Amino acid sequence: MEYGLFDILSLLGALGFFIYGMKVMSEGIQKAAGNSLRKILSTMTKNRYLGVATGFLVTCLVQSSSASTVMAVSFVNAGLLSLVESAGIMLGANIGTTITGWLVAVLGFKVKIATLALPLLAFGVPMLFTQKSKIKYLGEFVIGFAMLFWGLAELKSAVPDIKGNPEILNFLGSYADSGFLSNLFFILAGTLLTILVQSSSASMALTQTLCFSGIIPFEVAAAMILGENIGTTITAELASLPANVHAKRAARIHSMFNIVGVTWAVLLISFTPLLEGIRFIAMEILGSADPYTAEGAPMGLAIFHTSFNFLNVAIMIGFVPLLVKIATRTVSSKGDIDEEYRLEFISTGLMSTAELSIEEARKETVRFGELTQKMSKSFRNLIDASKPKKQGKLIKKIRSYEEMTDRMEEEISDYLYQISGIGSLSAQGTQKVAALLSVVNDLERIGDIFFQMSKDVERNYENEKSFKSKQVDNILEMMDLVDNALEIMITNLNSSQSEINFDEAVRVESEINLFRNQLRKGQSKDIENEKYDPKRDSLYKDIFHLCEKLGDHIINVSEAITGEKERQLKEELEEA
Repeated sequence: MEYGLFDILSLLGALGFFIYGMKVMSEGIQKAAGNSLRKILSTMTKNRYLGVATGFLVTCLVQSSSASTVMAVSFVNAGLLSLVESAGIMLGANIGTTITGWLVAVLGFKVKIATLALPLLAFGVPMLFTQKSKIKYLGEFVIGFAMLFWGLAELKSAVPDIKGNPEILNFLGSYADSGFLSNLFFILAGTLLTILVQSSSASMALTQTLCFSGIIPFEVAAAMILGENIGTTITAELASLPANVHAKRAARIHSMFNIVGVTWAVLLISFTPLLEGIRFIAMEILGSADPYTAEGAPMGLAIFHTSFNFLNVAIMIGFVPLLVKIATRTVSSKGDIDEEYRLEFISTGLMSTAELSIEEARKETVRFGELTQKMSKSFRNLIDASKPKKQGKLIKKIRSYEEMTDRMEEEISDYLYQISGIGSLSAQGTQKVAALLSVVNDLERIGDIFFQMSKDVERNYENEKSFKSKQVDNILEMMDLVDNALEIMITNLNSSQSEINFDEAVRVESEINLFRNQLRKGQSKDIENEKYDPKRDSLYKDIFHLCEKLGDHIINVSEAITGEKERQLKEELEEA
């Protein structure tokens, strides 16, 4: 009996069905988790040990170590995580991804859960049509769960019958008898398989199926699993390509961690102590069948996968600082441009759910706001600067910041439009996307205004004019109010809906308006007293008017977050 093209396509289709079921199940549980997932993510910045626990929990939840590692790389690029902290998350993600192997071993091979697939669909599909979003998302999880094990059942039937047709894939057996070289060959095979399917969980399930069917022996399957641990690092490496130097270093740490682990593990496999330990755990502790038999192979591989990753984490966690040093030396910076925060990491694509994508966009928007604070600091220094060389450097810096704000506004907006195209986006999610689009537009306008103010100062210097000391003091006093408003804006962007400080935001914005009116009256008096210099004082007037415009855009940010209008907020304050 030949194993033809149709059979190969059936095998690939079954694998695709399995992967799609995993995707639906993962997205459903992530949506249902919602705020819980954000709380887990918020613990990332504590330390590397807590990072391991965080990476484990997040990966268990999303059932994708690639999603967790890409998330870590993204947060490093955004400056939300240090290299040491990201290393802990990626270590934990490697342990978390082993859960799928246990599910497949226990439910996929020991329990005929595929027979329950249709009843599960009958239970899950009606949940999709409920009004409550959490029930709807749990319905997606149930449907994905059913599809996952239905796909696994199809995968088992699509694998060639090696017992009835021993000539099929016989060449694999010949490669499996080459000792250490066969281990290297199948490590490479596992790596390539994971790169192709972009899912270590899916390649793990396929490896368990091949071993269960007798096509490859247990020790070769173990070698393939080691290769799959290397293959899964490719996703993080790809995610880091357009990102900054810190993200590239985070991806390099992940790769080094897995490659070093595979190196010591393959040596132990070659001398058999590691596999004998797995055999002891399976048979003596868990009471499972011999992993070297078809019946016990799936469970043995799940034990091997988890044991390897636990041991690797236990060994490597103490070497995290060393890995960081090696990554820093091997991935060199291209200078200030590479070190500076950039938004380009969003080209790695959307996260696995709209909820995570919106959260990532929000964090990037906070960073956008912090960049406007840098512009404010540079402008203050420009007002105080007396030497032309320093003035030129500050003007150039503000110009580069302004170019960055243009790029950031464009890329965040594009990213948000991609999120809005997700069919499963909830009404609340749509409101968040609209609010963030409004916020980034105002932040970009703030960047434009700071740049325009710097041009006014530059023009004054070109006219060989200097602002009067009183004018400098007034501008700096106005900038104090602007900086205060920016600080409140950043705090509000970082706060939940109930924690946003509206009253303080409106109070500072009102102070900016009042001080602008005061400066305008002062300038009118100068005109009356014939103390007005057209070239100098007109630029001075432009600056304090532009500062008032800054206040308008800053308060717009708080309005966008809440949907409130400044007029309504002022009325509430007056009534109080």
